[in-house]
Formats: sequence, C-alpha cells, structure tokens
Amino acid sequence: MGRISLVVSDLVLSFMWIWAGVLVNILVHGVLGFSRKDTTGDIVRYLFSVVSMFTFALLQKLTNGGLYNPLSALASGVSKGFGSFVFSVVVRIPVEVIGSILAVKHILHVFPEIGKGPKLNVAIHHGALTEGILTFFIVTLSLGLTRKIPGSFFMKTWIASIAKLTLHVLGADLTGGCMNPAAVMGWAYARGEHITQEHLLVYWLGPVKATLLAVWFFNVVFKPLTEEQQEKPKAKSE
Repeated sequence: MGRISLVVSDLVLSFMWIWAGVLVNILVHGVLGFSRKDTTGDIVRYLFSVVSMFTFALLQKLTNGGLYNPLSALASGVSKGFGSFVFSVVVRIPVEVIGSILAVKHILHVFPEIGKGPKLNVAIHHGALTEGILTFFIVTLSLGLTRKIPGSFFMKTWIASIAKLTLHVLGADLTGGCMNPAAVMGWAYARGEHITQEHLLVYWLGPVKATLLAVWFFNVVFKPLTEEQQEKPKAKSE
C-alpha cells in the first residue's frame, strides 16, 4: 500500500509541477503585465518560483517522499539499493513522465496559445554537457543537504531552491536549464519530438549519467550514514 500511494503521489505531483510553472508565467506576464524582457518581471518570476519550490517541498514531505523529477527518483533508487532502483526505473520514473505528459495536454487544451516548452539553443553535445553539469551539481547538493542538515526542512529547502534557481538561470539560454527529463518530455511529446536524438541525448542521457556520477562521487567522498546516525535527527525532532 505504501508503494501504491507513493506512485499516486508521483503522478499527481508531476502533473501539478508542470501546471505550477505555467501558472507562474501567466501570473507574472499575463496578470501582472510584466514584459518577458523586463528585469523586474524576471525577479518577480524568480520569487514566485522559490515559493513554488517551497510548496512542492512541503507536498513531498506530506506525501512521505512523492517526487516529480525522474532524476530525484533515480538518485534515491540508486542510493537505497537494487530493489529500490528497479522500482524507481520501472515504475516511478514512467509514472512521473505520464503525469507530465497529461499535464501538458491539459494545459494546451485550456491555453492553446501557451508556449512550447524549453528549446535547445546550442549544439546537441554542448546541450547534453550543460544539462549534465547542472544536474551533477544539484544532485550532489541535494545529497549533501540530506546528509549535513537532515532535520532542518526550512534551511534545506531554502538552499536547494536558491541553488536550483541559480542553475536554471545559468542554463536557461542554452538548454532551458531544466534538470527534469519528465517536464521536458511532456512538452516534447506534445510537439512530437520526444524520440528525437536532441531530446534523448540532451534531456535524458546527459542528466541521467550525471545523476549516477553524482551519487557515485558522493558515496566515494562521504561515507553513507549508519542507521544510528539516520535516527538521531528523528529523535531530536520528536
């Protein structure tokens, strides 16, 4: 029953994540009227994005580990052992992709004039390297936050949100700075470009390899937490 609820949470959160990004853009550029070339508009959008990330971090906590990003599911699966890895790859990641595809279809039905998602503005290998580097840093940081401050929800979420936003801005003009294959897949599927070399190499292969490398690197540099160490934050919070 626990795994079923987790899968349902993944589906719902993936759906909501795509909608959240679209609604932030509509709010900033449509309702508030900021131009897409206006620096003030960008700042306001970034602020709403941070609020959105805090909201989803809270939802993840409330759902006991629901995810909307296949890279997070992959990193978690690899870190927890073979059984968890298989479950993540065979069940959780496909469900997150389905949630994203359904969300984009729903968005395009409600707002037919909406954008078409991230675009690659550099060569394929350059794009794959960019998404890979961004992913490596955010996965390594996420693992580090879990290890160093496992009991501080606000601090972890604040650091992770600012880091994700910073990396997104750095990669926005190159690949979109996505670091979320499922989200990109939703838009690519809507355009009929989900099986192109560009999509698979840049938004899947690069980030997936970077995630595996980040988990390996982190486990080599830092010793895994023992069960006793994992229980300490829980005891303190109680």
